[in-house]
Amino acid sequence: MSRPPLEVADIIRSAGESFLEKSKRWITWQHRKVLLAILRCRTAVLGGHRDRCSDCGHVAISYNSCGNRHCPRCQGNARLRWLAAREGELLPTRYVHAVFTLPRELAPVALQNKRVIFNLLFKASAETLLEVARDPRHLGAEIGFFSVLHTWNQRLQFHPHAHCILAAGGLAPDHTRWISSSRRFFLPVKVLSRVFRGKFVAGLKAAFHAGTLQFHGSLRYLAEPHVFASWLRTLFRQDWVVYAKRPFGGPEHALRYLGAYTHPLPSPTTDSLPSKTATSPSAGATPLTATRRS
Repeated sequence: MSRPPLEVADIIRSAGESFLEKSKRWITWQHRKVLLAILRCRTAVLGGHRDRCSDCGHVAISYNSCGNRHCPRCQGNARLRWLAAREGELLPTRYVHAVFTLPRELAPVALQNKRVIFNLLFKASAETLLEVARDPRHLGAEIGFFSVLHTWNQRLQFHPHAHCILAAGGLAPDHTRWISSSRRFFLPVKVLSRVFRGKFVAGLKAAFHAGTLQFHGSLRYLAEPHVFASWLRTLFRQDWVVYAKRPFGGPEHALRYLGAYTHPLPSPTTDSLPSKTATSPSAGATPLTATRRS
């Protein structure tokens, strides 16, 4: 495959300094680190290695990759392989897109407790979808879906949220038939929001009592039990944002959505995020494939 005429690194090289100057009021060292990694990827700055063919002995010298999980050069092939594997798991039915968002007050805590918060986001959103969908007042079926983590918003601000691509229906409790959702409506967003909020706050409380939450710098005051409890009550009084579109199309559209919202997993040596596969908490439910993107 030939090299494209323009890559992200070329754009950074051309406009990077002016972009940084215009964005200095909000851009952080994390953004700068990613931009620098993409700029240096597969250049002499990172050194190189020699590849030798075991048959003919031909030698080729290649520059090293940056390995950053946001770099399109490093992660593009992994993304395509992941999407190809998911294609075989899609069902011949319509699909729905839902988003579970954490309140902005949780962002500083999430930055200091990535593994705990991200695992809890996956767990609480998955349990919420399974529980509400299983309720006969709503869908009355067991569902399956893909969950994808995003950690930044479009303005490159830290903003953890989970995108879910769901089949618009599920198996009846006795697994003898397929129950389809309405063509205009999947699950009630207000119910999803309240259940998700309750499960996440309960998970935060359990993590605090288990001693798995860490608070440093300006967040040290939250280490006091009564202060943390008061902070949790404030979170619980808010309306948490859960967004769900109407069913948007078949498996080919679902694959396009996954392509837009997925990014390959980082290497375990470069990041401390939860495991690749999050399984359903209920017996016999469809596994949930979880990927991460920033």
